[in-house]
Amino acid sequence: MSEWSAMIPTPVESEARSAKRLGISFGYRFFLFLLIGLAWLVPAFLDHRFVYAMVAWDLLLFAAWALDLWSLPRPSQLRIRRSWMAPLALSVSSQAKITVINRSRSTLHLQVLDPLPHSLRTEPAELTMTVRPHNEAEAEYSIRPGKRGTATASQVYLRYEGSFRIAQRWGVADLAQELTIYPNLHEAKRHAVYLIRNRQLALEKRFSRIRGAGRAFESLREYQDGDDFGDICWTATARRGKLVTRLYELEKSQTIWIVLDTGRLMRARVASLSKLDHAVNAALALCQVALFTGDRVGLLSYARNIRQRIPAMRGHSQLRQFLEALAEIREDEWEADHLQAASQLMRDQKRRSLVVWITDLAETAMTPEVIEAVAKLMPRHLVLFVVIGQPDLQMAASRRPKNVSEMYEVSAAQEVIHRRELLLARLRERGALAVEADSGELAPLLVNSYLAIKQKSQL
Repeated sequence: MSEWSAMIPTPVESEARSAKRLGISFGYRFFLFLLIGLAWLVPAFLDHRFVYAMVAWDLLLFAAWALDLWSLPRPSQLRIRRSWMAPLALSVSSQAKITVINRSRSTLHLQVLDPLPHSLRTEPAELTMTVRPHNEAEAEYSIRPGKRGTATASQVYLRYEGSFRIAQRWGVADLAQELTIYPNLHEAKRHAVYLIRNRQLALEKRFSRIRGAGRAFESLREYQDGDDFGDICWTATARRGKLVTRLYELEKSQTIWIVLDTGRLMRARVASLSKLDHAVNAALALCQVALFTGDRVGLLSYARNIRQRIPAMRGHSQLRQFLEALAEIREDEWEADHLQAASQLMRDQKRRSLVVWITDLAETAMTPEVIEAVAKLMPRHLVLFVVIGQPDLQMAASRRPKNVSEMYEVSAAQEVIHRRELLLARLRERGALAVEADSGELAPLLVNSYLAIKQKSQL
């Protein structure tokens, strides 16, 4: 999509400069020829005059090194450019490219080192290229961000040699750049397109209207088997002399609030990502679908205090705001203040809306505070309360114990699961839509639940 293309980091270009005070070194052929010169030591055991031949060889080699060094262009005659092929997204592989522009009259053999932050690449990128006079060369390397947020790419280091490859110069180019790592864009797009197609949304060049069980009138058509008799338009039927059915589309301009818990419990890792990372990816997929169906979407993330707050709006600019905000969300080391988040939402949203609250439940014998916070919203809003499950807890509960110690572990896991099910059941009894989902099923569950709510006109 065009919005995502606009999020590709801008290329950065800089002129190289000397890496150190001298910035010169020896090429690999220098050491090769030096090793060949040591062959004079064998006849030197028989005749000491061969030692002078070895010294002459070494002096000649150093002269060749100096001549080759003199022919090498200065680093200032090279320009280095770093460019990106796609937006940087969590757990999504993409490519970066280094381009070297040679403004000298020599053919150069280069080794380029780009030490990107660990959040982008676990090891520095090492590239080898050859660039001809007054020409440019480029090489690509892969990146796979492992953490959302901002990262700083810094200098690029290079070593280059001439045609003889005896002497070597070192250079550095200042390509400092602030980069934003977004949530998983491809995952959000995949879920949005797949689920909308499965729900028979007309996809041409853009997302269009949804014909469902909503109450917003759209058009008339001839009656078909299976249509509800209550939807028959009798006035149109009388005029046309045959049964005519009203078609409805899902109501638009409704308000959806996504509430993200970023407290201590969301730091737990599932499938190499934190629970918050899974929640962020699912929130992005839901935001994309809701905006394309014409609804207003808002965001509230909180820990001990309110972290991010985006008023409910619609349009393509809202999706970009969501991406920027979700990229900056971090897990907190403290327990979240759920009641404060509920109070803030009650102040911000006076009219009825759908509140999608993504969190986790603390393992306590008392009623978790988040349950009380959700209960405050239910008289005014429709709440979809989503708890991210723990796969290892399910595995422990279903395990067959082999000894007394394992029996206690299995019993404890089953008790925790039973307590969570009771809490969710109480919320359902009070009118909330409460579910527990595995991390891999979170995005499909949110989107399917949202579309089901729209089709049933529950909001």
